[in-house]
Amino acid sequence: MALHARRLHPMFAAEITGADARHPTPGLRDDIEFLMDQYGVCVLPAQDIDADQQVAFARLFGTLEHPPGARGSRGARTAKYPPEIFPITNLTEDGEIQAEDNAARQYRLANLLWHTDSTFRQTGATYSMLHASVIPPSGGDTQFADTATAYDTLSDAMKARIEGLQATHSIWESRGKLGGYQPTDEERAARPPARHPLVKINPRTGRRSLLIASHVSDIVGWPEAEGRALIDALMDHATRPELIYTHTWRVGDLVIWDNRSTMHRATPFDDARHVRDLRRVTVREYETARL
Repeated sequence: MALHARRLHPMFAAEITGADARHPTPGLRDDIEFLMDQYGVCVLPAQDIDADQQVAFARLFGTLEHPPGARGSRGARTAKYPPEIFPITNLTEDGEIQAEDNAARQYRLANLLWHTDSTFRQTGATYSMLHASVIPPSGGDTQFADTATAYDTLSDAMKARIEGLQATHSIWESRGKLGGYQPTDEERAARPPARHPLVKINPRTGRRSLLIASHVSDIVGWPEAEGRALIDALMDHATRPELIYTHTWRVGDLVIWDNRSTMHRATPFDDARHVRDLRRVTVREYETARL
């Protein structure tokens, strides 16, 4: 069956019908990659898949990441899933709603900040794929920002200013901003910072985008205040309302986004009363240098 794309936003994002993730084939991979190059975010509705099927589908696109070994990432239903699954959930291993002081909840709250998956790793990420099992009655949407159009609409002077710059990314930078998660010395050692170019080039399309958001702590070689001001200015530019698509989840949605051309964040919901339970897999990119 041929795939059909329905645009969800004037600049990016589309709903794709005709795909069945239960039957991964090279042809389906090629079709999805073609559409991802065009839209950056693809929503595949009504995908009746379990965790193993999600992993098998994602493996079409490359090697998959494993979740970081932090206390916060381990405290949320990980035992029931393959090792490539990132549980995006407010449930404990026992299926109870996480308490306010639960480490996994504190770790998860930073997902409310704009971020790009895995920029804190030495190896970046191409696609992330998030599947919805349980959604709350309101809230808990996911917003996406088009960082490729954000770069395109920068002034020539700003493009010249940021060309060749690198930024430092750390998971502990974002976790320290929201949620109050305190990593151990061992966790810090296991997840050191990474450096990545401020301007990302997608090798498939040649298109440039901004690689910014909440994992970024500084601009390499710049004074802290000056670097922070530049990051804030770029974030303001990239998160203008006209560059944002908000996805309201339905059970069975499989949303794929390209971390090379987007950033995203969750929106709040009443996580003390309602369940939000999703599964993510993430495709690795290429090796970059350690600090």
